[in-house]
Amino acid sequence: MNGIWTTLLGLGDKLAAHVLLSASAIALGIAVALPLAIWASRSEAVARTTLGFASLVQTIPALALLALFFPILLSLRAVFGEGLPTLGFLPALLALALYALLPILRNAVTAQANLDPGVIKAADGVGMSFWQRLRLVEAPLAAPYVMAGIRTAAVWTIGAATLSTTIGQPSLGDPIFAGLQTQNWVLVLAGCIASAGLALIADALLGTIEHGLKTRQRVLTFGGLGAVALGILAALAVQFAGRSEDRIVIGAKGFSEQYILARLIGQRLEDAGYAVGYRDGLGSAVAHRAVSTGAIDILVDYTGTIWTNQMERSDNPSRDAMLADIIDWESRTSGTHVLGRLGFENAYGLAMPRARAQAEGLTSIGDLAAKAQGMTIGGDPEFFERPEWIAVRDAYGLRFAARRNFSPTFMYNALRAGEADVIGAYTSDGRIAADDLVILDDPQGAFPNYDAIVLLAPEAGEDERLLEVLHPLVGAIDVDAMREANFSVDRESDKLSFEEAARRLAERAGL
Repeated sequence: MNGIWTTLLGLGDKLAAHVLLSASAIALGIAVALPLAIWASRSEAVARTTLGFASLVQTIPALALLALFFPILLSLRAVFGEGLPTLGFLPALLALALYALLPILRNAVTAQANLDPGVIKAADGVGMSFWQRLRLVEAPLAAPYVMAGIRTAAVWTIGAATLSTTIGQPSLGDPIFAGLQTQNWVLVLAGCIASAGLALIADALLGTIEHGLKTRQRVLTFGGLGAVALGILAALAVQFAGRSEDRIVIGAKGFSEQYILARLIGQRLEDAGYAVGYRDGLGSAVAHRAVSTGAIDILVDYTGTIWTNQMERSDNPSRDAMLADIIDWESRTSGTHVLGRLGFENAYGLAMPRARAQAEGLTSIGDLAAKAQGMTIGGDPEFFERPEWIAVRDAYGLRFAARRNFSPTFMYNALRAGEADVIGAYTSDGRIAADDLVILDDPQGAFPNYDAIVLLAPEAGEDERLLEVLHPLVGAIDVDAMREANFSVDRESDKLSFEEAARRLAERAGL
């Protein structure tokens, strides 16, 4: 119980960011929905169109809607300039505002459609103008129903806002995603409690306002509004107090190694006097695009990922030749600076329990191909869409009975539980040795090499002092040290935090 409370007390900045994002999205949703509702109440065609669009948005999963705004904003940068942010607050705000639109719009349209015609005729009879009737008659009568829609929108928005972690916006989703990745249920529970508690508080305050409007009790109405305003002001104070505009933002993809390496880099920069922020849980394509456009300043990426996903290359040159081509391509296409290799490789490989591999005589992917038709393969959420998987599948003629997606951590649980027979594993993962797995040989070299490299955004790459602080990282981390660090946060008991794992990794690497 003490662990939960300690973790909850440490979520102040995440809670503040979550409050500001949710409040802004609900406010934008209200600003769009109410004028549309007034227009829709005067036109059946507009009502059908607007409600149809809002309903369509609700059919799109919130995670997909958030992700879609990243490429949309990237396209708009060509029109509005490089200053338009593509990660973080803006795409999350726009997506969540759309998500909040339907309940507000539907309740407002329904409220106006069901107003007593006699009241409307009476207002017209005493000579009220359109705006007078709207302000003095229609709005007060419809307000309780509109507030009911806002309450629904608030609960939906606060819940969906946890997913904004995936596009680089800090939120209460950060501890949830990090906890799921490492099976740290204290983190998951703390994030869920905080998010649910925020939703319940928001619903109660908005319910007070709704009751005040319905019963014409101004004390309740303005008391509720005041409490909401105070909550937003408190979030603003926490979010912006002492924040430096010159922060170095370090990105991390959604698995343990990335969290650890981001903290390792961040701790080194903080020791050198830099202010540091993190953008965790990013997908591969989003993360690379973020560093190349300056949305984040630093990212650890992998040569094979850039080679196949970003450069769309299918050949497999030597390690040094691949790195040289990547350095040249990054410089030419975006000005991204490649600091160098960290010293270890985290390749994809097909892994299975050693005992089963020996029993069935499987030592290579070629051996696996002969028996794959009766097996289930598991992979992380993006593995089966990656060019590397397609290349390996086609090179060996792999045809499995079933494919299943798991989060990176749960892939290993799936092997132990028999939910998968083979997985697309990471070769620097400590759980390979801990679970006594074997990586099947790849005699055709279908998987490229995956040297971990440090990328810096174009502007950050011109900072000589920053480069000097980071340069000792090059070649400093071997694969055994990285496996040990990864396992220290993924093991089932005595887990380390990402920060502590990063400190121990730095000590082992002599940093």
